[in-house]
Amino acid sequence: MPLAANTPELAALDLFVSVVNWGSLSKAASAHHITQPSASSRIRTLERQLGVTLLERSPGGSTPTVAGSLVAGWAEGVLQSASELTAGVDALKARRSGRLRVSASLTIAEYLLPPWLEQFLRNRPDDSVELEVANSSIVLDHLANGTADLGFIESPLPTPGMHEQVVARDRLITVVGRQHPWALRPHIPIEALVGTPLVVREQGSGTREALEEALAALGHAPPPSALELGSTSAVRAAVISGRSPTVVSSRAVQADLDAGSLIAIDVEGLSIERRLRAVWPTSKTLPPLAADLLKQLPDPD
Repeated sequence: MPLAANTPELAALDLFVSVVNWGSLSKAASAHHITQPSASSRIRTLERQLGVTLLERSPGGSTPTVAGSLVAGWAEGVLQSASELTAGVDALKARRSGRLRVSASLTIAEYLLPPWLEQFLRNRPDDSVELEVANSSIVLDHLANGTADLGFIESPLPTPGMHEQVVARDRLITVVGRQHPWALRPHIPIEALVGTPLVVREQGSGTREALEEALAALGHAPPPSALELGSTSAVRAAVISGRSPTVVSSRAVQADLDAGSLIAIDVEGLSIERRLRAVWPTSKTLPPLAADLLKQLPDPD
């Protein structure tokens, strides 16, 4: 059945929903990378097309009318379906081209995936892997919006709506630079750790979430942060050259420990073992290339 003549364009609906969510035409325009006059013109065109007033405009912002609230609710379902259509087509093209889209958190991407992927592709000359590196929360976002076929995360938090497979195990340890006072102590009480500003990863990092969850289980709040950085390499460099400790994957600092540029510190009562997981949406069929990669991975036990 053909669409009605007054069926709105997806881009206009998307802009309108953004205005409702932001409560501001200017903020929505900025998010869509268009000027405010252009955004205002598109909303007026949408209102004329639908034959209803969608927004009440005032110096304090833009709020939906009763009709606008209804249209925004309906539009969200339409936009979600459009997003699923686009993601499905992208996945179809990826399968046809023999391309596997992987999104992985930093420790896994830097220290585990390179040899796994090299072995996986060794006898697959017509296949390829597109790897995007992000923290665990963004990996889950990529899977949810269909821009990745398979994800690898370090976060210990539950992943509703996802299948999962444990692919490795990891241990978080406390480390300091050679000049830090703790470097001369065999161990420290946990109270010393939670009371000391640390170099930490950004919010959403699996390493940070694992540390905070372990401390919470022991009745401790997260330590204050001296410096918040977006990569494990940056954290290592900051601790080696600075005066603050960090808690990091033992895999990420093994070479530094061997060289003596970092010193591992035993924190009494704190042991953080974590499972590194492959994840993919329960609502979608795992692509054959992804299934083949998972079958090839070593037994984590």
